Amino acid sequence: METPSDGNAMITEPLLAPHASKGGFRTLPFIIATEAFERVATLGIYPNMVVYLTREFGMETAKAANIIFFWSAATNFTPIIGAFLADSYLGKYRMIGFGSVVCFLVIKPVKPQVSAGMVLLWLTAMIPQARPYCDQFSTICEAPTTLQLLVLYCSLGLISVGVGCMKSSCLAFGADQLDGRNNPESAKALQSFFGWYYVTISFSCLVAVTSIVYIQDNLGWEMGFGVAAMLMLVSVLSFFSASSFYTKLKAKASLFTGFAQVMVASFRNRHIKLPSNATNEVHYLRNGSMLQEPSEKLRFLNKACMIKDPRRDLTSNGTASNPWNLCSIDQVEDLKALLGVMPLCSAGIILSVTVNQGPFTVILAGTMDRHITPNFEIPAGSFSMFLMISLVLWIPFYDRIALPLASKIKGKPVRLTLIQRMGIGLLCSCASVSTLAIVEYTRRNMAIQAGLSDEPQALVRMSALWLLPHYALSGLAEAFNAIGQIEFCYSELPKTMSTIAANVNGLGLFIADLVASLITSTVDNVTKRGGESWVSSNVNKGHYDYYYCLLAGLSVLNFMYFLACGKAYGPCRGENENQAEISRKEDHERRIDDC
Repeated sequence: METPSDGNAMITEPLLAPHASKGGFRTLPFIIATEAFERVATLGIYPNMVVYLTREFGMETAKAANIIFFWSAATNFTPIIGAFLADSYLGKYRMIGFGSVVCFLVIKPVKPQVSAGMVLLWLTAMIPQARPYCDQFSTICEAPTTLQLLVLYCSLGLISVGVGCMKSSCLAFGADQLDGRNNPESAKALQSFFGWYYVTISFSCLVAVTSIVYIQDNLGWEMGFGVAAMLMLVSVLSFFSASSFYTKLKAKASLFTGFAQVMVASFRNRHIKLPSNATNEVHYLRNGSMLQEPSEKLRFLNKACMIKDPRRDLTSNGTASNPWNLCSIDQVEDLKALLGVMPLCSAGIILSVTVNQGPFTVILAGTMDRHITPNFEIPAGSFSMFLMISLVLWIPFYDRIALPLASKIKGKPVRLTLIQRMGIGLLCSCASVSTLAIVEYTRRNMAIQAGLSDEPQALVRMSALWLLPHYALSGLAEAFNAIGQIEFCYSELPKTMSTIAANVNGLGLFIADLVASLITSTVDNVTKRGGESWVSSNVNKGHYDYYYCLLAGLSVLNFMYFLACGKAYGPCRGENENQAEISRKEDHERRIDDC
């Protein structure tokens, strides 16, 4: 059934009815498969990209890491732009379709009948002229030409665009298929969909960092990128094959536009003096709003909803004549809520910097003994699977074992607050990068003692399994802080801002990648003045252990910043009521005991 003109629910027949014309469970396998195959294809490229850039393009390790940091930053930022475009202009269906096609064309190009062809990543592996010549025996490479770098940068940029379009809308588009507002089964259906969605995505990530990386290491880059291309083609076909069955909501006004309107209106009205006692008459109220006046927090934003001249600012039906000059109280309070959670969420930036040290840990793991059995060794790029395993195992352990056991021991319900969970995650990240510094200090000394200072690719007689504590603690850090941060945003922000709450973490990852690149560049430029850079391409002459100690120090300072922000923020929404209820129960039990 088509979307009605008033923008209300589209599905008027029972949600799970087999004869429903649009949407329903039958569309979900296609949507989930689209996202799953995309994750396997794109994430399978990421872990080994630092190896590809250093060996095939002859880049310094620091430069290759910076390229990957910028690429990851773009990939984390484009979903925010994609969400805005999908909500305001294109709609989720068009956004996902566009992103899937872009990803496919980037990984394995379709050659048109023109001589120029398409500049894409797969060509850099298939065509020798698309990358600089490297002597595989001496590891000496020619400098890449401008055209070769343009091929590389354009392909990575288009991958970020495609992934951003898909990640911004896939989950929400699947929820649209089950959005039967008058159906009591809708909530159960959505919960089931979310569960299967995250299980499938987690499994896809494991496949990406194991199977695809293994193919790249053992069968070559051409085969590795080719398999990723075929998986991306399956993703495209999966999505469009069910096109006639999808419920397709029309685009509507985006919250991002509302935030921009509040900031512009408050700036335009910056010369207005705020009254000491605010009254309802001077503020613009939206029809049906539960708010009667703006809060006193961030009062300068209240100028955006002040009515200066009713005849000029309002239309005949009472709406704002210019939304860029006058906003509603709800818009102002939504922006205040978002700005209020940002300080605490910003503490997760350094955590992401310390946890996402993939480019460097892949290099280090490649110099260590990775054998599990005499005939099988784990690819260096696959070690991040231990982080995912730690994350996946800890979540059910925390909910099903740790909390019930603690509650049984104390004799009353035990539950960590969201801020406490986020803080524990920050401590785990401190421990994670500290263990990595210790492991690298030991590995480097063993390499020097073995006379391997000038052989950065030589294997050291040290098991790469010593990296497992780092990955396990990183998984705990993500489980406590990242998931806690998402729940914190969902609980503290209004329900109308659920899309924003889902993207706050992505914005933090975007900033973290930029910060990681800045730290790496600064360390490289400063330390190379005194001789060998800490992040030298020769890991045995560099001092990656010092670099990790620096990150550990920054993590400690970041934790102190988090404590200050947590104290200033106060208890989360609902915690005061819960604490008061617990106190009343304890007082009641105490009076009974006294009697």
